[in-house]
This record gives sequence, C-alpha cells and structure tokens, in this order.
Amino acid sequence: MVDGGVPFPMLSDAGGRIGAVYGVYDEVAGVNVRGRFIIDPDFIIQAIEVLTPQVGRNPDELLRQIRALQHVRATGEVMPSGWQPGQPTLKPGPALVGRVWEVWQP
Repeated sequence: MVDGGVPFPMLSDAGGRIGAVYGVYDEVAGVNVRGRFIIDPDFIIQAIEVLTPQVGRNPDELLRQIRALQHVRATGEVMPSGWQPGQPTLKPGPALVGRVWEVWQP
C-alpha cells in the first residue's frame, strides 16, 4: 500500500502476547481490541487510543498527535487543546500555571 514499504516498525500479534501486556487482548474472543500506541525513541508510551471495532479510527488525528509529540520533543513547548500544526504553542513554566487562557487566545 506504500511505495517502498511502511517507513516505521509494525508487528502482528496472532497469539495476543503483546496485546495482553498492553491490556488490549480479549481472551474470550481470542483477538486484540483495536489499539494504537505512540512510543517515543526512548520507548516511553506517549499516547494510547483503544477503540471497539464499531468505532472508526481517525488517521488525521494520529498524524496530528505524532507531529505534536515531535514538536514537544524538539522544542520543549506544549500544545493547547485542539492544537493543529502551524498554530501557536505554549512555553511551559510557573508563569503559565493557571493562566493558559490569558496567554493563549484560540
């Protein structure tokens, strides 16, 4: 589906061993529940989304989250709720605590 293959590691978990570790394996049905885990280069889970099969996933939201996490890692800045690439970010610090809405005007 992608010329040259997918540019990131993916895996299959037919026996549910990995899904059990992440808490998404349904032993009764013998399958993993739909889940995605964004894991940073330090192997720390930064985002989790688990959905039932009846609910569709949003690839645009996945990409937005990856871009936001990459930006945070590169700059230390943080994103306000609903942030989209190209919008202003916030610089965390004591002066921002309890004042986000004074500083960030959506």
